[in-house]
Amino acid sequence: MSRETLVLGAGMVGTSIAYHLARRGRNVTLVDRRAPGQETSFGNAGIIQREAVKPYPFPRDLPTLLRVLPNRQIDIRYRPKGMLAAAGPLFSYWRHSTPARHAQAIVPYASLITRCTEEHAVMIEAAGAEALVSKRGWLDGFRRQDSMDAQIASAEEIARQYGVTYEVLDAAALKALEPSLAGALVGALHWTNSWTVSDPGGLVKAYADAFESLGGQVRCAEAQRIEQGPNGWRLHTADGELEAEELVLAAGPWSNRWLAELGYQVPLFPKRGYHMHYAIRDGASLNHPIRDVDAGYLLAPMRAGIRLTTGAELTTLEASPRHGQLDAAERVARKLLPLGERRDATPWIGNRPCLPDMLPVIGAAPRHRGLWLAFGHGHQGFTLGPVTGRLLAELMSGEPPTVPMAPFRIERFSS
Repeated sequence: MSRETLVLGAGMVGTSIAYHLARRGRNVTLVDRRAPGQETSFGNAGIIQREAVKPYPFPRDLPTLLRVLPNRQIDIRYRPKGMLAAAGPLFSYWRHSTPARHAQAIVPYASLITRCTEEHAVMIEAAGAEALVSKRGWLDGFRRQDSMDAQIASAEEIARQYGVTYEVLDAAALKALEPSLAGALVGALHWTNSWTVSDPGGLVKAYADAFESLGGQVRCAEAQRIEQGPNGWRLHTADGELEAEELVLAAGPWSNRWLAELGYQVPLFPKRGYHMHYAIRDGASLNHPIRDVDAGYLLAPMRAGIRLTTGAELTTLEASPRHGQLDAAERVARKLLPLGERRDATPWIGNRPCLPDMLPVIGAAPRHRGLWLAFGHGHQGFTLGPVTGRLLAELMSGEPPTVPMAPFRIERFSS
């Protein structure tokens, strides 16, 4: 079984890891219950967010908390059962979101984000997926001038420190760039060195095809149990057993299930999101994804139509869908852009895997030889998949990693 590897999880992160390992000559099998890119990586806004050098903190100011409390907002909703189930991780998230601790997280987080487009570029070329990717950037639109001014100040800071590029658009410039938008927005920030994707699931599939062209194998099977043996790892699936010398756990929000069976306690919690595709009426168009910042939703032009994505819902993985958040977003979005009929039979739902210190886990499991971990990317798994793939492949191959990896070790949770 020399250099044989199983990768459990075929989202953007797992698929990227499998690709980078196969490039290094490993015999790799990528395993998921669904085809590559059909879970969480399918339903995002399709943005490779080069500007997102600051992770999302938990709100700590009283006005924001009071605004969220009635549980009718578009950007954030919660269910009592979900809040109770994740009470410990959420309290830790709140503690890590003080200005001082958040600032400490930005440095390692940005070390990943600043490499996102160059690492995607490697895989886009290998996959021949250029037709799916636009390099025209995306928009943050604002209804309030004070909100826009605060974002401009932040943009100036991250431009100086991290090479983010942007343009400030007043209402007239925004109208010139996006003539089909109604006049509700006072202006926008155009993030110009971020990239956008017209079919996020399709991009992951293209990366998986590139992985298979290197000799990798994709297995669609429901994983049931993992166990360590004298010669490596055995993965029990509904379709039989798979064995390899090493196992990579990249199962996103489901990673906790497998970790708990192996005795690791990690404060992973989900943030759910919803999306729906729409036709567009009256010959209108949308040229760039645009986030309605003060309302809390995002519209993106996709192959399947105009995709509307919600903010986050704090709930459990198993909870049944509630579409009120999406319905509320749709009512506001229809006043901004002339959306037509819904194109999907039911709204899509997905769960972002979040950790309270806002950093992913990337590295070796300390108590199990040959077990490697890559999960907890929060809102940015789609953005950070390729850089994670490169870094983990470097670690597994004994190469010097591109960035310092100590902040991403699982040992930081002391369990």
